Amino acid sequence: MSKPKVLFLCTHNSARSQMAEAFVKKYAGDRIEAKSAGLEPDRVHPFAKQVMEEVGCDMSGHSSKDVTDFLGSEHFGYVITVCANAEARCPIFPGPCIRLHWPLEDPAAFEGTDDAKLAKFREIRDQIDAKVRQWLSEIGLSS
Repeated sequence: MSKPKVLFLCTHNSARSQMAEAFVKKYAGDRIEAKSAGLEPDRVHPFAKQVMEEVGCDMSGHSSKDVTDFLGSEHFGYVITVCANAEARCPIFPGPCIRLHWPLEDPAAFEGTDDAKLAKFREIRDQIDAKVRQWLSEIGLSS
């Protein structure tokens, strides 16, 4: 039996989807294959890497990926969109797939001082952490 696969999708694949992928890998290890992608990929935001490092998730090897790289080449049992834009524009993946939507605020769009921006990234990181833990429990893969 093959292990489940999940794709986290957002607009830029720079923060929310990257953090969700990292948390799944942290909590479920090799029991699930987690990936992330964007509709308009950009660089992984440095604050995303910084706040994830604070909770023991090394994202130094993460890079932003285009969702089209996965279309037709991989089957995902789960596709989870983490922003309204990705939910509205999510492509159809072949085969049976459970689509979920986690509406999360984009921390990269937050304006303010660096300290305020970091606080917003931490807030969203903690929301993603809770969502990932809950979802893994629901599908029977909690640690």
